Amino acid sequence: MKSLRTCLIGFVLLLVLAAALLWFLPARWALPWIEPSLHGIRLQQVSGSMWNGHAGAVVTAEGRTRGQLQWQLSRRALLGQPRLHLDFDGPQLQLSGGLERLPGDEVEVRDANVRASSTAICQELATPWGKPRGELQLQVPHARLRAGWPMQMDAQASWHDAVMRTPQGDVALGELQATAWAHGGVIDVQLRDSGNGPLQLAGELQLSPLGWRLDATLRARQTDPILRRWLATLAAPAADGSTHIRRHGGLAANAPPAPTH
Repeated sequence: MKSLRTCLIGFVLLLVLAAALLWFLPARWALPWIEPSLHGIRLQQVSGSMWNGHAGAVVTAEGRTRGQLQWQLSRRALLGQPRLHLDFDGPQLQLSGGLERLPGDEVEVRDANVRASSTAICQELATPWGKPRGELQLQVPHARLRAGWPMQMDAQASWHDAVMRTPQGDVALGELQATAWAHGGVIDVQLRDSGNGPLQLAGELQLSPLGWRLDATLRARQTDPILRRWLATLAAPAADGSTHIRRHGGLAANAPPAPTH
């Protein structure tokens, strides 16, 4: 009987020790389990705990240091209800926001903010109309993702100092803005300019897992010859000087027009 009591006490002490270790687990001890899921990204100069930690250097697979990361992970993750808040700060990219995993392979995003230079997110991106340059700002107060796709979303984005770099020269576009919302997996985006830049823009973009559709009208506010030549590469100008763009892909061409909000 005495030996059984001793075993029970030892077992309880082990449970308490394991719980304390999980509760105060140092972040650097958790790295071997975390880094394989980061697709080559390495966390260095790690401090704090797994629940409230800091990485002084976030290094890409190519060996480039992009910035530093602070995170808070709710201990409810031990009960299968993970809540994560991230703050990433780098010279070309700042990002913050909260994530929560929901039932049904869904993820909820709250109060996400992104500020990024074009070189941070699309350095190698080249389109038939040039290479985009400038600064992107994105605010997502709320989004619900399923398998990475927004099923519900409210978001605003702005492209500051927008430029398309072409062999003929840089095409200045000013500040372009977008408001997006998603319902049932269909994303509707309203496109516009700030109202006083070199490019006047008004349009709608609709996206879904089945395809996409763009309907937009562009016009040069000034007599910038580089901008006018660039607009002519998108579509033939109308008699009033505007350029009307209609593009679609996938099955979205047969979808009904986007509703007016």
